[in-house]
Amino acid sequence: MAATEDSSDSTLRNRNSDHTKDQTCAKQNGVASDINSLTELKRHMEGVKADIVEDVSNHLGTLLDEAITEDVQSHRNGDKTATSVLKKRPQESMSKRRKSFVHRASPLDDLKDVGHFQIIYNIFVAAFCVFIISKAAVDIIDQGRVVDPNLLIFTFGQPGTVAWSWICLFTYTLLVPYKALVFWGSLYPKSNHKIMLSAFVGILLLVGHTCVLCIFPVYVVKHYQLPPASGFIVTLEQIRFIMKSYSLLREVVPTVLQKEKKEVQLPKLSSYLYFLFCPTLIYRDSYPRTPYIRWKYVIKYFAEFLGCVLFLYYIMDTLCIPLFTNMSKQPFSVKTLVLSIFHTTLPGTLVLLVSFFALLHCWHNAFAEMLRFADRMFYKDWWNSTSFSNYYRTWNVVIHDWLFYYVYQDLLWLLKKKFRSAVTLVVFLMSASVHEYALTISLGYFYPVMFCLFTILGVLFNFAINDKRKSPVFNVILWTSLFIGQGIQVSLYCQEWYAQIHCPLTEKTFWGLVTPRSWSCHL
Repeated sequence: MAATEDSSDSTLRNRNSDHTKDQTCAKQNGVASDINSLTELKRHMEGVKADIVEDVSNHLGTLLDEAITEDVQSHRNGDKTATSVLKKRPQESMSKRRKSFVHRASPLDDLKDVGHFQIIYNIFVAAFCVFIISKAAVDIIDQGRVVDPNLLIFTFGQPGTVAWSWICLFTYTLLVPYKALVFWGSLYPKSNHKIMLSAFVGILLLVGHTCVLCIFPVYVVKHYQLPPASGFIVTLEQIRFIMKSYSLLREVVPTVLQKEKKEVQLPKLSSYLYFLFCPTLIYRDSYPRTPYIRWKYVIKYFAEFLGCVLFLYYIMDTLCIPLFTNMSKQPFSVKTLVLSIFHTTLPGTLVLLVSFFALLHCWHNAFAEMLRFADRMFYKDWWNSTSFSNYYRTWNVVIHDWLFYYVYQDLLWLLKKKFRSAVTLVVFLMSASVHEYALTISLGYFYPVMFCLFTILGVLFNFAINDKRKSPVFNVILWTSLFIGQGIQVSLYCQEWYAQIHCPLTEKTFWGLVTPRSWSCHL
C-alpha cells in the first residue's frame, strides 16, 4: 500500500510539474507576443511622431517666415540693424531645416494588418490570375502553345549591355565624386587659394559628370538600340546616380565651408557605398537600422515585384497591343482618338497602381530590408488626397524629399523667401523635364505628352485644388483626373510607338524627329 501511495504521489507531482511548465511556457509566449506587439506599436508611434513633427515644423516655419517678412516690410523705414537681423533669421531657419530619419514602416505594410485592405490585395491577385488564364487560353487557341514570351524577351533584351553599362556608372559614382570631395575637403582648410582650388575641383567634377553620367548612358541606349525596359533601367539609374552624387556634395560641402579653419570629419567610403544602395536620396553618415534581416520578407517583396512585372506584361499584351497594332493603318479621326483614350483608361490605371506597388513598395522595401534600413516611408497615403498639392507630396516621398530640400528650399534661400509660386513652378518644370527625358531616351522618340500634362494641367490643378480643399468630392475629382490622364498617356504613347514602326522617316531632319509620327502616319 505504501509503495502504491508513493507511486501515486510521484505521478501527481509529475503532473503538477508538467502543468506548471505548461503555464510557464504559456506565460513566456504571452510575454514574447506582448513584447512584439509593444515593439510594433512603438515603431508605429515613432512614425506618427515623425510625421507630426515634420508637418508642424513645416507649417510653423512657413508661418514664422511670413510673419517676419511682414514685420520687416512694416518697419522698413525703422532701425536698419534690427531689419538686417530679422531678415537673417528666416534664411538661417530655412537652411538648417533637414529631413529626419526614424524607424517606421511603409503605409501598406501597416494596412495589410487590416482585413478589408487584404481583400483589395486579393482582388488584384485574382485579376492577375484572370489575365494569366485568358492569355494562356488565347495562346493555346491561336498558336498552340501556353506561353508566348517573345514580347517579354524583347522588352528586357540585351541584359549584358545593361549590366556592363551599369557597372561603369556605379564605379564612377562611387569613386570619382567621393575622391574629389575628400581631396578638396582635406586641402580647403589649409589652402591659401580656396577659390582656385574649389573652381579646379568643381570644373573637373562637372566635366566627369557630363561625360560619364550624362553623355555615356544616352550613347549606350541609342548606339545599342536598347529595348524599352532595358533603356528605362539605364536611364533611371543614370538619374539616380546623378541625384545621389549631388546629395553627397550638397550635404558635405556646406559643412566644410562653415568650418573652413577647422578640420572636418569627411564621410567614410563605406557610408557612401551604403548610401548608393539604400532607398533614399538624402545623404547621411548613418541611418536608423533594424536589428536583423527578415529574409522571408526579402523573398516575398522580390516575388511580388516579379509578379507585378508579369502583371504589367499581361496588361499591355492583352488590353493595349491588340487595340493599337493596326490603329495607324486607319484614317485619323477625333472619334477614334477619343474612343482609344477611354478604352485605355482601365489599363492605364492598372499600370499606374501596379507600377507604384512594384517600385515604391516592393523594390524599395526589399532593399531596405536587406540593408536593415529602418525608415520605410517611401510614400504616404496619397490615395486619400483631396488636393493635387498633397498628392504630389505623398506619391513619391523619396523624390519629393530631394526636390524639396535641394531645389525648392535652396532656391527660396537664395531668393530670400520671395517668389514662392515661381520656385514651385521651377520644381514642376524640373520634375516634368526629367520624366519626359526618361521616356524620350527609353522609347526612342520625342512625344511630350507627360510633360504637357505635368506642366499645364498639373500646375493648374496644383494651385486650383490646393490643401484648402478637404471635401471628399475633391478626392473623387483627383481620381477621375488620374484615370483620364493615364488613359491619355497610354493611348498617345502606344499610337506613336506603332506609328514609328509603320511609318519610318525617309530623311532625318530636326522637325521630322520632334514631330509626332502618329499625326501623319496613315497606311
